[in-house]
Amino acid sequence: MRRRRRQTYFTIFVSIVEFISAKKTLDNILFYQRAQFIEKTGLPYTITLTEVGQYENLLDQISAHQAHLETSDTEQIEFGQAAKDWYETIYRPLISIIRNGSLIHLFPNRTLDDLYAYISYHQWEAGKKRKYGIGIDRLIPKDMEAFRIKMINTSECNYPEMLREITAFVLMKVTGKSEQAIMDRLFALKEVQELHSIHGEADILVKIVLTRDLLSSDAEIISAFVHDQMRQIHGVLSTQTLIPGRSMIREHSSESE
Repeated sequence: MRRRRRQTYFTIFVSIVEFISAKKTLDNILFYQRAQFIEKTGLPYTITLTEVGQYENLLDQISAHQAHLETSDTEQIEFGQAAKDWYETIYRPLISIIRNGSLIHLFPNRTLDDLYAYISYHQWEAGKKRKYGIGIDRLIPKDMEAFRIKMINTSECNYPEMLREITAFVLMKVTGKSEQAIMDRLFALKEVQELHSIHGEADILVKIVLTRDLLSSDAEIISAFVHDQMRQIHGVLSTQTLIPGRSMIREHSSESE
């Protein structure tokens, strides 16, 4: 007589967290690189980049920061510790400056993290000289650790602005019959600070004050405004733009009686 073997059953509870396709699509590659970044740093924060390879650049920054911390500390610094300090004293301050400057509106389909990666790489690693937008060097030092020290000693409410005002003067030649109508159109623009009807080769002198971020050049911002907002007005024959190099402005004080 045969004995039946007793079978033992086990119940295993599992749940599928996420299914990742093996296809090498952009989304899958970025997901994998993001996961690797989180695993290596242990950061509980989400950093969302949309360009392949940028997570590696951030890891390089953290490695450089780890080496810097170890030179000023007798104890060995773990990579996770360096990552946390990098996030709090370097990454987050620069993100706040970028956010306050409203730069994200100039880059559709990009994230604040993308702008951090772009600015920090070109400012601290690429070492390329820029012809325009050099004012950013006064805001963000060329050395990452120098930026860190600057931000540690600055409260968040006093973070520097990434927006700057630029002044230009525009000489305009217009048709005689349209001069007053053109002046009315120009004066309705908030960027126009002063407007003068003059005698000579030009008919109208316009003082404009524009706002630009530190990644753009004065020339391109002024050129775009003059072309799009001024030259398109009916009756404008030509314009000549004057950009001040060095200015001396006398302040007028009025005595109260």
